[in-house]
Amino acid sequence: MEMEKLDFAADRDRAKDFLTNFSDENGQPKYLNLLQDVANRKLRAVQIDLDDLSTYKGLEEGFWERVVGNTRRYVGIFAEAVDELMPEPTEAILADEDRDILMTQRVDETSDSTDPTADPHQKMPSEIKRFFEVYIKAMTKNSPLTIRQVKASNIGQLVKISGIITRCSDVKPLMQVAVYTCEECGFEIYQEVTARVFMPLLECPSTRCRVNKVKGNLILQQRASKFLKFQEAKIQELAEHVPKGHIPRSLTVHFRGELTRKVTPGDVVELSGIFLPIPYTGFRAMRAGLVADTYLEAMSVTHYKKKYSEYELKGDEQDQIERLAEDGDIYNKLARSLAPEIFGHEDVKKALLLLLVGAPHRKLSDGMKIRGDLHICLMGDPGVAKSQLLKHIINVAPRGVYTTGRGSSGVGLTAAVQRDPITNEMVLEGGALVLSDMGICAIDEFDKMDESDRTSIHEVMEQQTVSIAKAGITTSLNARTAVLAAANPAWGRYDMRRTPAENINLPPALLSRFDLLWLILDRADMDTDLEMARHVVHVHKTLESPSLGFTPLEPSVLRAYISAARRVMPCIPRELEEYIATAYASIRQDEARSNAPHSYTTIRTLLSILRISIALARLRFSETVAQSDVDEALRLMQMSKYSLYSDDRQRAGLDAISDIYSILRDEAARTNRLDVRYAHALNLISRKGYSEAQLKECLEEYASLNVWQIHPNTFDIRFIDP
Repeated sequence: MEMEKLDFAADRDRAKDFLTNFSDENGQPKYLNLLQDVANRKLRAVQIDLDDLSTYKGLEEGFWERVVGNTRRYVGIFAEAVDELMPEPTEAILADEDRDILMTQRVDETSDSTDPTADPHQKMPSEIKRFFEVYIKAMTKNSPLTIRQVKASNIGQLVKISGIITRCSDVKPLMQVAVYTCEECGFEIYQEVTARVFMPLLECPSTRCRVNKVKGNLILQQRASKFLKFQEAKIQELAEHVPKGHIPRSLTVHFRGELTRKVTPGDVVELSGIFLPIPYTGFRAMRAGLVADTYLEAMSVTHYKKKYSEYELKGDEQDQIERLAEDGDIYNKLARSLAPEIFGHEDVKKALLLLLVGAPHRKLSDGMKIRGDLHICLMGDPGVAKSQLLKHIINVAPRGVYTTGRGSSGVGLTAAVQRDPITNEMVLEGGALVLSDMGICAIDEFDKMDESDRTSIHEVMEQQTVSIAKAGITTSLNARTAVLAAANPAWGRYDMRRTPAENINLPPALLSRFDLLWLILDRADMDTDLEMARHVVHVHKTLESPSLGFTPLEPSVLRAYISAARRVMPCIPRELEEYIATAYASIRQDEARSNAPHSYTTIRTLLSILRISIALARLRFSETVAQSDVDEALRLMQMSKYSLYSDDRQRAGLDAISDIYSILRDEAARTNRLDVRYAHALNLISRKGYSEAQLKECLEEYASLNVWQIHPNTFDIRFIDP
């Protein structure tokens, strides 16, 4: 016992020496400055880095290994060292009235607590005096373990694990020190609580009650007791860590004090903490016998991907983003950096880039909300890399949930009512759409979902809430998520003999909610197929994409650029309002004239044009939307059906040159003018999927036939009046 006290005192002196003398890279006393902030009540957590302990020269060899091997003991040692080193506050502090008044009274009443004959229950525990918590953070150079790599030999040690948070309880108060008052002698009795459950004291153990042979009745003083914030969570293995044929394992994690509310379900995190056993209680203890459950007492939390709002740009990242923003071709470079291993799909990748950027949410004065998130549906033939694009977008997005249509039920997507194993109450557990709040929810095999399950998405896609009325719980959960869906046509492949409505086979109420419905048809073309095959063989051989003419941006750089772009709030200038309204009206007229419309154009389509235009302006860090942004939004909407239009033209017997001529002729007739500007003509034909080279070829061919005249400098077109 004496040796144990000597070891404890020696270790406490070593801890004090480390806290006093350790300096950071700037030569400043790192932990003394930290303790001053704690004394000034700016911080409540004292985090000891094992990296600092391992590099400090003043400690004996093996000290930090002992800290790793018996972490809970050394948390107490460092807490006592901090108690002794705590400086006086240098600033006016905002006092906690109840706590400070009680502490002042206790110090006056227990001034004789150093008496060795005093009852230990009357001595004030050091925990009740502390207004800080001590945490020990694992070394950063150590790679995290998977949950199934944590064995019984790690009990009591500091371990670092990685996984995804699947469930979080509410934050509740956990008693750390119970304080009682005796009705007979009036003494204040303290009882330290070290477990989740404890047996309250019933009789007063004070010397006065024992001498008087009185069984003093103790009354628990809730206000005078010390409580700690407590939260329980479940962490599950990542999919890539699960061996073949196994199911993911999970582990219970306890968060205390300042570490609570650091994680939410769906977060991919790296935790360091103490691996400890916990005995079963109640009837479960009778069944379990000597078997105990295990949990991780968290010491630090590190998020793998930060939210856009929490992203803090470092100096070099800020410079890199400024250089990228000055690049005139940044829109194309960012889009081609998404899944560079996938061949083609340039316009699809541009749409997915705009999905990541999004537009700001609008809230009107009367409380009505207009969503800013974009919803995109990729519908196409098998083997056009739809699922790979979904997986890559989830990897790039800071918060994303991937699910499949057949593996998801209605409550799995929205919210389920379950019984909380801790409190035994009915609680709501969010589904995939709630977990991806302020992120992206990717739903693969969208067409395979049951119709009853698919209807649960309608409210989320427009109102962006999930309304629940079941098991006595009536509430509305936020689901501000961008939906990215992938589906196959009704008969597996697109059947050109049937109408688009028969092929798509989704209800109009759902189709109108998608900002872009992208139809990707697998066409046989000799040149394209050769180029794609070479690309796939190169990727298979070298495990990287062929040269794009520039270095593709890393996902971390993409996240940093998008986080900076999302802080811009562009507005639409007054001079563009009429242009957008005219463009929307012309789309409606084109659909009305068509025998088999390819889409359902509603007022939601107009809002989609606005959202896409604002997202394009954000990419340029512009405060106002330009006409080029609106033209690009209209072009993307037209290109999403390009494969169908190209087939219609082939069926009508029109080649590209003749079709371009008919487009320009119809435009001149519509405006009742003989002149068509070159830039306007290029914008018109690009919406139909034609290139500038085809336009120039058409101009030269029909100029030689004296159909029109071409301006030698500006290439503007003037029809020759017959």
